[in-house]
Amino acid sequence: MPAITSAGVGSGLDLEAIISATLDAENAPKVDRFNKKESTLKVQLTALGQIKSDLSAFESSLDILKDISNFNKRTSTVTQPEGGDVISVSSQSTATEGSFNIAVKQLSQGSRAVQSDAASYSSTTDVVSASGGTLSFAADGKSFDVTLAAGATLADLRTAINDNADNFGISANIINTGSSSKLVYTSSVTGENNDLVVTNSTAELDNVSTNANGGGNGGMVIDPLDAARDAIIEIDGIEVTSSTNTFENAIQDSTITVKKESPTDPNDATKLLTANLNIATDQEFVKETLEKFVESYNKLMTTLDTMVTAKTVDATARGLRDTIVNQLSSVVSGAGSLETIYDAGFSLEKDRKLAIKTTGVNALSDVLNESYDDVGKLFAGTGNIADTLSETVDAYLKAGGLISDQTNALESDKRALVDDREKHAYRMERYEARLREKYASLDVLVAGLRSQGNAISASLSSLPGFVKK
Repeated sequence: MPAITSAGVGSGLDLEAIISATLDAENAPKVDRFNKKESTLKVQLTALGQIKSDLSAFESSLDILKDISNFNKRTSTVTQPEGGDVISVSSQSTATEGSFNIAVKQLSQGSRAVQSDAASYSSTTDVVSASGGTLSFAADGKSFDVTLAAGATLADLRTAINDNADNFGISANIINTGSSSKLVYTSSVTGENNDLVVTNSTAELDNVSTNANGGGNGGMVIDPLDAARDAIIEIDGIEVTSSTNTFENAIQDSTITVKKESPTDPNDATKLLTANLNIATDQEFVKETLEKFVESYNKLMTTLDTMVTAKTVDATARGLRDTIVNQLSSVVSGAGSLETIYDAGFSLEKDRKLAIKTTGVNALSDVLNESYDDVGKLFAGTGNIADTLSETVDAYLKAGGLISDQTNALESDKRALVDDREKHAYRMERYEARLREKYASLDVLVAGLRSQGNAISASLSSLPGFVKK
């Protein structure tokens, strides 16, 4: 008898449906358990990821709070005189608070050497040295040389100066008056007595030097108004000079940059209008830092409350939430009258969220005005609140910490689940093979019986007297 390739073909029974129903009854409950476990693991890993993210943001706010230098920042506020900006100021954290009136009497400048009429050329193509030679440029200890080839023109000299790799800040230009071409040197080196000095190796170059080769003056002349000079300011009537337009520590631990000379008083031309500089602690920065601390804390609490309510990693969420809330009440010594953050303008609401007090007793703005240094000690001094909270946060976030360990355990469960699915799939393949083998025998048996029955019926029908209705 030929082999049966599909269950039920030989017998006519719906054996495929029987096999399918049997496999489903065995497979469905286990697949459902796998799917539920996979979904649970996914939710738990997502929850831990969200906690880790919010906890990291909270840690960042604590890192700023526990750095005492952030409470020592200074803000430099400048009220400019009528007529525009004359100065800008930056102050270090060590600068002393105070108010100052500053007038800019003079800006610094570099020297400017212009070729005299007698030394000028008729055009830019005029030769400045028939045999060639060297020009040396010097100012305030800096120097560089320019070597000219024989037959070099005025235009060649200008290019050689401006393109020199060692040039420390000298620019050369040519002014064409219509009847002559004059060379102009402009030095960026500022400060009294830092005028540009140009010497040469041959008298042929005297016309383009400030000093002649044989002694005396060259053809390049520095007018008294074009001489290098210092910047001069007055701070509360005290005159201060600088070789540049930047004054370092004229007011200790502050840098003043002058932009233009102060305008004169319209009512008294002998007086200069002053800019007012006020150096103070940067309370606005600290206030913004405290607001970010509250914002990151409240976001973390919202996440933890959600996890507890949904019973998602609720043990971890509840433990972290309760620990942090309890630590908010930590007492700090050495911060004056501020023992806890609730003395420093904060309140804990019924939902465990923090709020900043804007009115009433211990309003944050009042505390910052009256006990600014103590606020710094509360958050960044010895045994401060930020350090206490950071230790807890670190225990959860660090490698090998609570979140890391729990995440690793869940990832291990995920890998085990993949393995369980593969093993189950293999078992189901073997189970289906056994079912098909079993029902194949039944199919053959029923097919054989049916064939015998048909043969008997055929024999009976051929007997005398057999009547087929």
